[in-house]
Amino acid sequence: MLGINAVVVAAGLYAFFMESSSQNKIVALGGIFIPVWLVVFFLIMRLETAIDAMGISYRFFPVHSRTKRILWDDVAEVYVRKYSPIREYGGWGIRNGWGKTGRAFNVRGNMGLQLVFKDGKKLLIGTQRPDEITNLLKQLGKI
Repeated sequence: MLGINAVVVAAGLYAFFMESSSQNKIVALGGIFIPVWLVVFFLIMRLETAIDAMGISYRFFPVHSRTKRILWDDVAEVYVRKYSPIREYGGWGIRNGWGKTGRAFNVRGNMGLQLVFKDGKKLLIGTQRPDEITNLLKQLGKI
């Protein structure tokens, strides 16, 4: 069934592009490829996080091409907390929070690693493993 639908769509697109002006073709291509690109972007998006004795490394793929590193020396306070993604940050993704909540990197859920820096700035990194992070922070002597 999917094969028949693909053939019908391909035939319709072929007819459209053969009969349309070049301006219509550009608009049609944008109308097809931009939504497809956005879907692919959101499907491959992921937040990679690593915590060790030196600090925290994170990368929001595919937005960050390189891993970002936060040293423990720059952090005044760290803890795992429940948060409201929509109320505090306006949703998921790379977000600037409302008021004094700071910045957030999250993909889904409502649990995160809250960092308060020595300069007063805040960063929340979302997690699906709050218990593991809490235990690791205890082992490292950070909480």
